[in-house]
Amino acid sequence: MGDTATTLEGYLGRIGLTETPRPTLEGLRRVHRAHVSRIPYDNLSTMLGRPDPATPSAAVARAVAGGRVGYCFQQNGALAWLLAGLGFSVSRRHGHVWFRPEDELGTGLNHLVLVVSGLPTDANPGGHWWADAGLGEGFAEPLPLVRGDHVVDGWSYGIGAGFGAQAAGRPTGPAAWTYRHLPGGVLRGIVVTARDHSAAAVDAAHDALTGHDRSPFRRVVVVQRIDGPRQLTVRGLVHTVLTPDGREQRDLTSYAEWRAALADDLLLPTDDVTDDEWSGLWERTRASHRAWDEAGRP
Repeated sequence: MGDTATTLEGYLGRIGLTETPRPTLEGLRRVHRAHVSRIPYDNLSTMLGRPDPATPSAAVARAVAGGRVGYCFQQNGALAWLLAGLGFSVSRRHGHVWFRPEDELGTGLNHLVLVVSGLPTDANPGGHWWADAGLGEGFAEPLPLVRGDHVVDGWSYGIGAGFGAQAAGRPTGPAAWTYRHLPGGVLRGIVVTARDHSAAAVDAAHDALTGHDRSPFRRVVVVQRIDGPRQLTVRGLVHTVLTPDGREQRDLTSYAEWRAALADDLLLPTDDVTDDEWSGLWERTRASHRAWDEAGRP
């Protein structure tokens, strides 16, 4: 990645920060808000059949160069590098995102979780915070790892005790916890543990999520970013703005409208996408949308 100071400066510039934040809670909040609002979560490279690597160095290089960073493993790998470079104490955890109740107790690694430590407050004396740029729809600021409901920009997010020994009355800490997602979101929750989240485990999970024919990451284009209280999404040909007060949703009915929504509203970099790739993806996305419509939009 070249000179670390130059890379840090380039990364901060990408997320719109002209001054280097100090490793304080306020600094963490500034970096987190800037990151999730300026660098969208996306699966475009995977949908084009050429997924980008999940290694932090590669993700950081893409961020600094103004390219797409990707989804959770890539986003949080890059964010962890940035935070560590700014002097924060950062560690990683195994995350299992679930969408259906029957999947809640699964153990598969499908999310990389970051814990930033050493920043105590009266309300969070342990000083552990959950930073996450890889949820797509998530929280604009880090959540304190304290059991209970935490409100950010009008959204309520729930932190609960972990399973097993963690559920037996112990306060929630940085080792394991459960998460209740915002109302109306696509995912339902996350179980965070200390299960294997090594580089090898992340690489294997990344290969499966981006390479397996049945992977949800290969079904439809998804691009998301968090602009304060607004959760912005383009999923297929549907543009959604979710706020604590409601949902605005519209279909993108033309190629030009779809491209403009991705570039202008979601801030998705697309300089490397060829005309043939765009036309092929547009036709696939239209066909998928048509089938979804005919099935009653389940």
